[in-house]
Amino acid sequence: MIKIRRATDLDFEEIWPIIHDAFLTGDTYVFSPNTSKEEGFGIWMEIPLATYVAIKNDQIVGTYFIKPNQPGLGSHICNAGYIIGSNLRGEGIGRAMCEHSLKEARTFGFKGMQYNFVVATNQVAVELWKKCGFNIVGTLHNAYNHREKGLVDAYVMYQWFDQ
Repeated sequence: MIKIRRATDLDFEEIWPIIHDAFLTGDTYVFSPNTSKEEGFGIWMEIPLATYVAIKNDQIVGTYFIKPNQPGLGSHICNAGYIIGSNLRGEGIGRAMCEHSLKEARTFGFKGMQYNFVVATNQVAVELWKKCGFNIVGTLHNAYNHREKGLVDAYVMYQWFDQ
């Protein structure tokens, strides 16, 4: 059973290894592999509107944030970012966090959600987001410098919430 709750600053000690590992691999996130713990705290805990943790067996196994995608006249659309512990993929954690984030987004009053930069080679995520109601609305050719594959495409994915 996966429980999802709002993260606190104290949770960052368990969140940091999860996000740092994702940044180090250089295959899904744009953040530098050299991102410091302090920078990571700002990225994951301070900038977002809200940050959440997924808990399984009393351990944080994933995390996500939600924030307005743009300021002002674009702030009715949100953005979210998700990271799962690398040894726990395929256990439904990503789907649970996505479904939770879609409900939270509506609670915050957002009208839709946009993923600005889904690395095309991350097919597991692309297919999951599609199953959760997102569509690819744009392709950014050679926009991501994948650590192993070099320049690869990234997608913009979008979901408008039926009101």
